[in-house]
Amino acid sequence: MKILILGGTRFAGRSIVEAALGRGDAVTMFNRGITNRGLFPGVETVIGDRAEDLLPLGRREFDAVVDVACYDPADARRSADYLKGRVGRYVFVSTVSVYASQATTESQLEDAPLAELKPDARDPLESYGANQALCEAVIREAYGERALIGRPGLISGPHDPTDRFPYWPRRIARGGRVLAPGDAGDLIQVIDVRDLAAFLLDGIHRQRGGVFNLTGTPRPFGILLDLCRTATYSDAELTWVPTERLIGAGVDPGTGIPLWVGKPGYEAFNDVDSSRAAAAGLSCRSLTETIRDTLAWDLGRGGPEKPGLDPAEEERLLAGLAG
Repeated sequence: MKILILGGTRFAGRSIVEAALGRGDAVTMFNRGITNRGLFPGVETVIGDRAEDLLPLGRREFDAVVDVACYDPADARRSADYLKGRVGRYVFVSTVSVYASQATTESQLEDAPLAELKPDARDPLESYGANQALCEAVIREAYGERALIGRPGLISGPHDPTDRFPYWPRRIARGGRVLAPGDAGDLIQVIDVRDLAAFLLDGIHRQRGGVFNLTGTPRPFGILLDLCRTATYSDAELTWVPTERLIGAGVDPGTGIPLWVGKPGYEAFNDVDSSRAAAAGLSCRSLTETIRDTLAWDLGRGGPEKPGLDPAEEERLLAGLAG
C-alpha cells in the first residue's frame, strides 16, 4: 500500500514508519525535515510545513494517511481538506485526554462525552484534550467511516521522548532505596509504541474505521516495579510514600513523579477500557519485554538530559516523608 505519514521521525511516527516498511508498504513522509533528519534514508520525504500548506505534496494519491502530530484543529482541517479525495483512509492518532472526565472507567468509553474548550483556560495543557477532540471531529466529518481514530493513553517503548516510563527501569536497575509514589495497588497503564503502530497499520490493511481506545492492561504500580526489579536483576528496596504525604510536601500531583497521578478527578486515568480495540485485534506484548527494550535503548543513549525525578529530590522526599 501507498501510505503517507504526516511526521514520522519521532517516537510514534517512527514506529509507524518502521511497521509500514516491515509490511512492504511504500511510505512517503511529509515533515519539516528538522527532527532526526535522515532517519530513514531509503524513505521518500517531502519537506513542508503542514501549518502553512501541503502544496509540496502536489496532487498525489495514497491508500492512507497517518497523522501522528496534529494538535491544532486548523491544521487538521487543512490536511483533511487538502487530502480529501486523494487518500482512501485517514488515520488520526489522538489521546484518551479527549474525554470530558477521567474520574471513572465509564466516562472514558469511546462513546463518552468529550472535553470542550474553556474560554478562560490560560495553560495550553488545559486545552490539549479539547483541541484533540476538535481535531477528531474535523477528521470524522470529512472522512466518515474511512476515518480511523486511535486514542492511546501512556505510550512507551524504545525512543520514548519523555521520562515517564523509562525512569523506572533505569531507577530500579540502579538499586538502593527507591521512592515509590502512592500505594502499590494504584493502577498504571501503558501501551508499547510498537503495538500501537501494529494496530493502526492492521487497521489500514483491513480497511477498519471507527474510534478505539489504545491502552495496555491496567496493572498495580507495585507489579510494574516488581517486574522492573526482576527484569534488571535489581536489589532495589521500594519505599512507598502515600499520595497525601507527597501532595503535602508540595509535589506536583500531575507531573511531579513519573507515572504517579495524584490529581483529583483523574482517578481512572490509568483504568481505560480498551476492549473494543482488543476485539478488533489489538495485541500487546509483555510488560517485561517493554521494560527490557526501553532500558536497553535508554542506557544506550546515556539516559535523559533531565531525569523524571531528580536524585536529590528523591533523597529529600525519602528523608522527610518515609517512615
